Amino acid sequence: MYKYLIKRLIMMVPVLLGVTLVIFTLLYFTPGNPAKLLLPDEASVEDIREKEEELGLNDPFAIRYVNYMKGLVFRGDFGISYTTRRPVLDEILLRFPTTVLLATLSILVAVPIGIIAGIVSATRQYSIFDNIATSLSFVGVSMPNFWQGLLLILLFSVKLEWLPSSGFVSPKYWILPAITIGTSSAANIMRMTRSSMLEVIRQNYIRTARAKGQTERVVKYQHALKNALIPVVTVIGLSFGNLLGGAVITESIFSIPGLGKLMVDAINVRNYPLAQGSVLFLALTFSFVNLGVDILYAFIDPRIKYQYSAGKPKRALLKEKPQNEY
Repeated sequence: MYKYLIKRLIMMVPVLLGVTLVIFTLLYFTPGNPAKLLLPDEASVEDIREKEEELGLNDPFAIRYVNYMKGLVFRGDFGISYTTRRPVLDEILLRFPTTVLLATLSILVAVPIGIIAGIVSATRQYSIFDNIATSLSFVGVSMPNFWQGLLLILLFSVKLEWLPSSGFVSPKYWILPAITIGTSSAANIMRMTRSSMLEVIRQNYIRTARAKGQTERVVKYQHALKNALIPVVTVIGLSFGNLLGGAVITESIFSIPGLGKLMVDAINVRNYPLAQGSVLFLALTFSFVNLGVDILYAFIDPRIKYQYSAGKPKRALLKEKPQNEY
């Protein structure tokens, strides 16, 4: 297991290097001059050139990238924000807990709805509930989050005046954003749970369990669901990782001071270090989420844990024969 973890951590290095190269290249060729945006409109050409020299914008692409990677690798320096003149890492860590809270609340909404609806749809295939749940899942997958968020604001904030339309300061402010993101994730989880359960409940050991007199509840939740959880856990992990970096639109609509809104504001003012640092931080977080999902597999399926064990490989054990079998 430890060898597997070390191997996965080493594999993260080229992924993160690729992310830094891609985002650095995209921002380098993005039109716009950060120096002009940071200075007043009446700034002279000399002032703009001095600001460009101060920010290091006059250096060639290779030199800027090498300098950025030196600070990142040897000092853990993500750079300095152009607008606040504070370290980028401090800005990210200040906003990241809000994004984690939003992602966690959305997953808490999505997982129960998606798994329960998927189990019922699979065990009652082609029923009215199955047809309704499948139709709603297609709607949830197809509906853009920004449109759903605006509809919820119009209904619950403008029309009914039950919930606030912006902010994230108390649980009352968390409801609409969590529902906006959670329902779309619940649709993906429901579809995966349904398809995985349908595949499992047709297996021979499920018929054997029923033939042995096991109750339907035991068959569903102890035999079928446990063996159908691997792809479902994968979807949940990917959904959580996407929420950490994919809640940009939702955070902008509800004015949530999270990492997504921070990236949007940084891109609008050409704050290159802050945008680069935010994307790199999210890539690192997403990699650790995937690693956590892989580790969770071992606790769900003992066969996977056995493959990661420190003992002899499975193939070697199968090849060995006892000396005194008879």
